[in-house]
Amino acid sequence: MKISLSLYFFTMAMDTVKMNQLQNLLHDALISTEHVQQCAIIRRKDCSVRASSVGFNLYQDQVLMLLDAFKNPPQTREEGIYFDDRQYKCVRADKNSIYGKCDNRGLILVKTQTMLIIATYTENMYPSVCVEAVEKLAEYFKEKGK
Repeated sequence: MKISLSLYFFTMAMDTVKMNQLQNLLHDALISTEHVQQCAIIRRKDCSVRASSVGFNLYQDQVLMLLDAFKNPPQTREEGIYFDDRQYKCVRADKNSIYGKCDNRGLILVKTQTMLIIATYTENMYPSVCVEAVEKLAEYFKEKGK
């Protein structure tokens, strides 16, 4: 019993370390640009939030809907993306990236083998900086096989 409890706490501690690393990575790669309003890293297999910006709460049904948008890029381009009570016009949709725009706001989705990166930007933020930061973070995960 003592060994299994120790193993349990060790596993929990390792998960916490991984989440802290992802949280730091999210901050350093996206939030620090000051051109990302909200962002999150999602594990695709179970739709769990691995890291997110403060106050960015995502629910599993929202994540599933965003992941579904990748299944049919032509349809996503035509219909757009509904997220966070807004209808985003799709300006790019392919097998790995989806960009949406709604008035002076934007939504960037990039998937890797195991992750989905979600980021939003608002007025007075440069969309190109947000896109570049998210795509670079995704490329980092792809290089790591994640």
